[in-house]
Amino acid sequence: MAVATMEQTEFLTLTQAAADKLAAIMTEKGVRDTHALRVFVSGAGCSGLQYGMGFDANPRQGDAMCEQHGLRVVMDPVSLQYMTGAHIDYVEDPTSGGFQIENPNAPPACDQAQAGGAGARGGCSSCR
Repeated sequence: MAVATMEQTEFLTLTQAAADKLAAIMTEKGVRDTHALRVFVSGAGCSGLQYGMGFDANPRQGDAMCEQHGLRVVMDPVSLQYMTGAHIDYVEDPTSGGFQIENPNAPPACDQAQAGGAGARGGCSSCR
């Protein structure tokens, strides 16, 4: 991994639970020592920003990089604009488990999405 081309900064927070789960998945896939966790914005719409995570062996020039709980984390410059200060946790209950991202920079969802549908107005402009 070409760390010299990436900005090293703390741009998000991984909880210990999230880091432990990610490390277990990476170990299971055999990529724990060779890949970084890539976190990104994958889209936006009425319900707000959508996020993605994956494992990346070749971070790109311009990516931001940090290390949290022994995991390398990378993010592209566009996602960084939207996700700086985000908090990633892993939560399990008796019926399910999953990653949760709390983002203080996320734009609010439109009132149509919060109301549960398009309603009489036909949805917000980004959904038409």
